[in-house]
Amino acid sequence: MVFEIEPKERKIFEVIRTAADELGFPAYVVGGYVRDRLLARPSQDMDIVCVGSGIALAEAVARKLWPRPRVTIYKRFGTAMLKHEGLEIEFVGARKESYRFDSRKPIVEEGSLEDDQNRRDFTINALAVSLNEANYGAIIDPFDGLEHLEQKMIKTPLPPGKTFSDDPLRMLRAIRFSAQLGFFIETETLEAISQFRNRIKIISQERIATELNKILLSPKPSVGLALLHDTGLLELVLPELEAMYGVEVKNGVSHKDNFYHTLQVVDQLALKSDDLWLRWSALLHDIAKPQTKRFDKEQGWTFHGHEAIGAAMVPRIFRRLRLPMDHKMKFVQKMVSLHQRPIALTQENITDAAVRRILFEAGEDIDQLMLLCEADITSKNENRVRRYLQNYEYFRQRLAEVEEKDHLRNWQPPISGELIMATFEIGPGREVGIIKNAIREAILDGDIPNEYEAAFAFMQKKAAELGI
Repeated sequence: MVFEIEPKERKIFEVIRTAADELGFPAYVVGGYVRDRLLARPSQDMDIVCVGSGIALAEAVARKLWPRPRVTIYKRFGTAMLKHEGLEIEFVGARKESYRFDSRKPIVEEGSLEDDQNRRDFTINALAVSLNEANYGAIIDPFDGLEHLEQKMIKTPLPPGKTFSDDPLRMLRAIRFSAQLGFFIETETLEAISQFRNRIKIISQERIATELNKILLSPKPSVGLALLHDTGLLELVLPELEAMYGVEVKNGVSHKDNFYHTLQVVDQLALKSDDLWLRWSALLHDIAKPQTKRFDKEQGWTFHGHEAIGAAMVPRIFRRLRLPMDHKMKFVQKMVSLHQRPIALTQENITDAAVRRILFEAGEDIDQLMLLCEADITSKNENRVRRYLQNYEYFRQRLAEVEEKDHLRNWQPPISGELIMATFEIGPGREVGIIKNAIREAILDGDIPNEYEAAFAFMQKKAAELGI
């Protein structure tokens, strides 16, 4: 079979072919770029394997391009990378690899194209396209990768036990590709993931987090999350989520399976938003339910306080997985903390004060919070779902009304601590905090308008009460 080369690819392929022929290096485009082109998926990354020096080939290619791109060389790995017309092209010499049991870092030796294809993770990623004059465009497919693409199947080129034992990250990659591409994992390959799952312990948390992020960003994240659970990997990479699995029954009363509820919430959110951190919020929104689960003879199963305890768990989970501990973590923590508030407010008369408080606490993230809350409706009762959505629609209207009137999104009280200290000629201390909090609460409760003059007068009154 011959690879159909598009006009926009022809120029760069011809440049690589010419440079490789001049060096006497057989060259091939391999892996994900070939797979994605055959699946009609966009791809900006191209891997070029040559039987020779990948660094020398990259430099020769760069000399033939205009404007001449900068070549980034990674001598330790024997690779080089350049960027050209939106493509990131990596060059490497064909190699064969062997592994020590306690490390996923291979011992690398020069090898043939066949050696290089043998070391690939899956058959669909072992496809190569020749860039050599003798068989230009020919697809080299030693493991039936083309057939597996047609079958939508993920399978390792070598026995899966060896593939996964050598590099355990490939287990997570198999699950990630299943979620991203909508492919199924071949039976023997899937069984090997369960069998070798404990090998994942030698993988760094950063690499695990990268794969979890890609699973969460897939069209239907539940595919990957369910596979993590089914293979036993979830207990090792995100035990807090695994702890949510299962249903307990007391006095004939059961609660819903919070694990599968969470998967449904993430999927429903994924239909509305591709924001990674909002998807993390959906994944972790009920993370504290196992710790807060109680059975009450009158109320049945309760999970009181799970939102506050869950919010406290978020930094620990992010820190362990080496996820960013900046505003992204704070955003997820805020979403977990507040996700119960809107539904609670719709079950009572929604006062302006209550709306002001949620606007103040959510700030610019109020729209994201509402998306999460709407995704959190997973009842099988269509009437109940319709009622909840109507309640949320009314709540959105109330948010808009109060926001228009009081301008509380991203709001800061009109009186600062510096102004309080300057007005009363006092230094930092307890009294400044008391006055600031009192002004904020008075505005949120609607006792005074959100205006400087009213807040200044209230400040003077409160200071007099404090004897300042």
